[in-house]
Amino acid sequence: MLATGKTNAKLLIGRRFTDALVQSDMMLWPFKVISGPADKPLIVVDYKVKNAVITVPAYFNDSQCQATKDAGAIAGLNVMRIINEPTAAEIAYGLNNRAATVGGKNVLIFYLGGGTFDVSCSVLKREFKRKHRKDISGDPRALRRLRTASERVKRTLSSSFQANVGVDCLFEGIDFYTTITRARFDELNIDLFMNCLEPVESCLRDAKLDRSSVHDVVLVGGSTRIPKVQKILRDFFHGKELCKSINQDEAVAYGAAVQAAILDGKVYKVTLLDVTPLSLGVDVADGEMSFVIPRNTPVPAKMKKGFTTRYDNQTVVRFAVYQGERARAQDNNFLGEFDLCGVPPAPRHVTKLSACFDIDVNGILNVYAEESSTGEINKMIEEAEKYKAEDEKYKAEDEKHKKRVDAKAALENYAYKIRNTVNDQKINYLIPEADKKVVQDAVVQVIYWLDRNQLAEVDEFNYKRKELESTCNPIIAKM
Repeated sequence: MLATGKTNAKLLIGRRFTDALVQSDMMLWPFKVISGPADKPLIVVDYKVKNAVITVPAYFNDSQCQATKDAGAIAGLNVMRIINEPTAAEIAYGLNNRAATVGGKNVLIFYLGGGTFDVSCSVLKREFKRKHRKDISGDPRALRRLRTASERVKRTLSSSFQANVGVDCLFEGIDFYTTITRARFDELNIDLFMNCLEPVESCLRDAKLDRSSVHDVVLVGGSTRIPKVQKILRDFFHGKELCKSINQDEAVAYGAAVQAAILDGKVYKVTLLDVTPLSLGVDVADGEMSFVIPRNTPVPAKMKKGFTTRYDNQTVVRFAVYQGERARAQDNNFLGEFDLCGVPPAPRHVTKLSACFDIDVNGILNVYAEESSTGEINKMIEEAEKYKAEDEKYKAEDEKHKKRVDAKAALENYAYKIRNTVNDQKINYLIPEADKKVVQDAVVQVIYWLDRNQLAEVDEFNYKRKELESTCNPIIAKM
């Protein structure tokens, strides 16, 4: 069921039915409110709602998605599916443009919600302080009323060049009146507006498309009505006319209602491919992220990646599961971890392991690891509902971390290679005992140093490797 007209419902949260504000606002709402148990206000709906499809922002992380599910359960709802808001908007666009989408089109959903009026609220707060020498920052009621006025300003300036602000008895009996122009509003928010292009550029890179390959740019969310936002988008896409064929405020709810009808078998099947917004991977050693499922992989998906043991005679391998794009695992979102036990003792890099990631259509991630010779398996099940974050700005830091990991690995691999060479009974008789001891002592010192300097810098690892090479290479060359 598509809930229509139930706007401003948040104003009822935490209030009683007899609250003066509720009684006053009831006269303006297009839906009926009645008194429930303990004087709680209840919205009257035509049908008792048992099942629900809930939409969440694309950047929601696992805990936020899980909290949304829990809230639905507490409210007595059977949450049939949680989907991203842009995905729901895409469903709405697809149904409204079925004829136009025959043959396939590249459609970019541009979703901009209500964050911009926070800036307007701050400006109005400063303006009140300037005019009346009073600070309303500590008055929640005054701030709430000012925030409501700020939203009205944003809406008004989407169609007018000037908006008048009037709030009676805003603070300590003082009425607040001022005027803000569209030019001033655009100036205040220009940084926010320009930042909107960053996820657009990232989306195009992920899809391997250029601007000219996008057939439609669909606007979703009330703030996409802001003229400056539309101009920035048109300029970015070389003057392309923006798609406003779907209601910016209702598109997400409409798409969720269609998804619910599909799950309930009420309408024909719509093929919907949701994707993983960020990569999934594991950290098995060194703190480095090893990617298994790349971001933007359509779900459901199942992928496997091979690993080996890190140390000699290692019998337990820990798999820590993360979601994100950062090179260093700890900088990503931690989902969970588990140990694979019963690994047969063997020299490092001999035992073969595999990690398998399996995401179902609901976004549930099932991870398991397996040792090939024994078939030993252990697994972790974790919610991996979508969340989105911008990672591009960390590329320089990630590159630095990668160089450090590579330098450490080069030193470690060389040390173990030399140690294995001098311990190989087939050839070690070619090395004098005195030289053998020099090599063994040097390797032991390096391994000891590595154990205590895991976070050393690239130059330190390189220096240690060259130092070890200068000691060992001349001896090995005599063989």
